[in-house]
Amino acid sequence: MLTTLATFLALASCVKASPAPSSSNSHGNGNGKAAPPRVVNSVELNGRTYVNKGLVGFGLIPSDFRESTGDTLGGIGSALDLKYGTFKASKGKFSGTFIVAPDRGFNVDATIDYQARTHEIDFTLVPYYDTANLTFAAAQKTLSLKYKKTTLAWDRNNVKTSGLSPIAVRPHQLGYPFKALADPEMPIASTALPHLSIDAEGIVHLQDGSHWLSDEYGPYIYRFSADGHLIQTIQPPNAFLPRDAQGNLNFTSDETLATGRVGNQGFENLSLDRKNNILYAMLQSATLQDGGDTKTTSRYTRLVAYDVSHPTIVRPKLVGEWVVPLPLSSKNKTQASSEIHFVSPGVFLALARDGNGRGSDDDDSKYKQADLFTTVGATDIHGTKFDDPAHPVSAGGVLDPSIKPATYVPFVNYVDTVELARFGLHNDSPNDETLVNAKWESFAIASVNEKDYPDDYFLFTASDNDFISTHGVSLGVPFDAGLDVDNQFMVFRVTLPGSSKEHFGQ
Repeated sequence: MLTTLATFLALASCVKASPAPSSSNSHGNGNGKAAPPRVVNSVELNGRTYVNKGLVGFGLIPSDFRESTGDTLGGIGSALDLKYGTFKASKGKFSGTFIVAPDRGFNVDATIDYQARTHEIDFTLVPYYDTANLTFAAAQKTLSLKYKKTTLAWDRNNVKTSGLSPIAVRPHQLGYPFKALADPEMPIASTALPHLSIDAEGIVHLQDGSHWLSDEYGPYIYRFSADGHLIQTIQPPNAFLPRDAQGNLNFTSDETLATGRVGNQGFENLSLDRKNNILYAMLQSATLQDGGDTKTTSRYTRLVAYDVSHPTIVRPKLVGEWVVPLPLSSKNKTQASSEIHFVSPGVFLALARDGNGRGSDDDDSKYKQADLFTTVGATDIHGTKFDDPAHPVSAGGVLDPSIKPATYVPFVNYVDTVELARFGLHNDSPNDETLVNAKWESFAIASVNEKDYPDDYFLFTASDNDFISTHGVSLGVPFDAGLDVDNQFMVFRVTLPGSSKEHFGQ
């Protein structure tokens, strides 16, 4: 049965299941003493101990839920952030609003003319810390989600954006790169449909209501106003730009080119150090010249940093660039990164994973993790020869000996059997609604607000369900994808020493 906004909310209010955890299962918000939270595992990095205190929340939005345009609400785990200033704590309960951005619509057979957009989703978190296993229905009460509204994204001159794989290039605007808001060469759907093509994968919401949005096609970083209009574009160094064998820009995701980002492996990762106004973006895996053409040689990806202190006055300046070694599978294949989050100066979370789980052909996930890496002591290569694609950092997957990469350590395991069972979830067969989703692609962080644990934070994470639904609607046309993959969200509690609310805008 199709789930509309009204029916979804009505059904949610009528569910009869074992109760969601009461405030006694939480650890308060600094108003009293309580038993210390559980410890699942800990890791050391830069002389500090980071602690995973387990899964504490789970929620979902059904796969057939429709947003205000009439389309299926899907792909929302592609990009996630907390709407600035909305996170609140009260008596063991936490509430706020997520800003989410889907990627490029339901595109199983081919890319479609899907207008980029953001959604707002209100949430209430009642963290669950007990060891007893909840039912799947009861687990969903730990993180309640309520769709609020949708804002469409617009190109220059109020032209719709598109999700089509770009096969044409719009010339740069007059004044680029000297004028802060002038556009570089832009990926457009075609000469016949000269709309900016966006495959959104990362989002950072700002205090003035605008947001940064990273995309895979460019790979570019865009800034949009609160009402969805393009403000400006950040173009990365030449080594990142997709070029053919003749050196021409070619933003398509459907062909293997000569240098630059690999198709569908662009700026999947985006995060902001709000205290210092440094914006970070990372490729999902290595560039073509750095070994990105095969999974066994694509582990050395690149992280860039931009000073966005006064972006409308001074074009954001590249201030850092590092090589990050992604984890490898037992078959020596790269576990690509789907999201990063700034933790403290030089320290980041990274969401590395395989593609297995609900919505894929293989139910058994071997690696889905929120890991840690540090650039402290790593070689900063920005402004060097390595920004020229003729000088790869890791030709054939072998790191240049002059470069010291970031240090990377495993941290939070999404497919921990015990932790999943506490919320009625599982990894591997059977392939049912309680199977953890395949594609987890985003982070948001908020303080637990406990005076006894000042370094503890909630790590929110969301999955991209690829719009898979048996009762879907795309561009106003019904579709049946043959399976229902709900929009799953999880919340972990973690200790992040060296972090501060100021870095997260809280």
